[in-house]
Amino acid sequence: MQFDRCTTLRGSQTLRAKRADDAMTCYRGSCHCGAVTFRIDADISELTTCDCSLCRRKNAVMAKVHECELVILDGEALLSVYVWNTNRAKHFFCSRCGVYTFHRKRAAPDHFGVNVFCLENFDVGAFRLRATDGVGMSVIEATARAEWPGPRTPR
Repeated sequence: MQFDRCTTLRGSQTLRAKRADDAMTCYRGSCHCGAVTFRIDADISELTTCDCSLCRRKNAVMAKVHECELVILDGEALLSVYVWNTNRAKHFFCSRCGVYTFHRKRAAPDHFGVNVFCLENFDVGAFRLRATDGVGMSVIEATARAEWPGPRTPR
């Protein structure tokens, strides 16, 4: 076995085992202005949409990748983050052009949802699209806006 270094968001590094016969698909992506560039090394089996109030507004189609499969190539300092409700999911976007690039998932915090419309030469139609239930996720923020769907549960 050989090891390769896999950089995760915000500079933490991990090692992952990689067999010589493992073949991962590599996708390159960027925001609209090109200031933020990244790569994902992952086999994508499906794409998802989410019906939570934020995902509906950004109209994102996402691919789920493990945190070790996402590498920021350039512009990490230009990423802004938006958090709300549980503050567990972290939505990253370019501070220059405003494009949503990816987010750390609330339900799987060791994974990212990557905006596939940021990926170069990515054929969205070649993948199965699955709707996920964001509306049904609980809202626990005391000052939650009425537009945020989901059952209300106290902190």
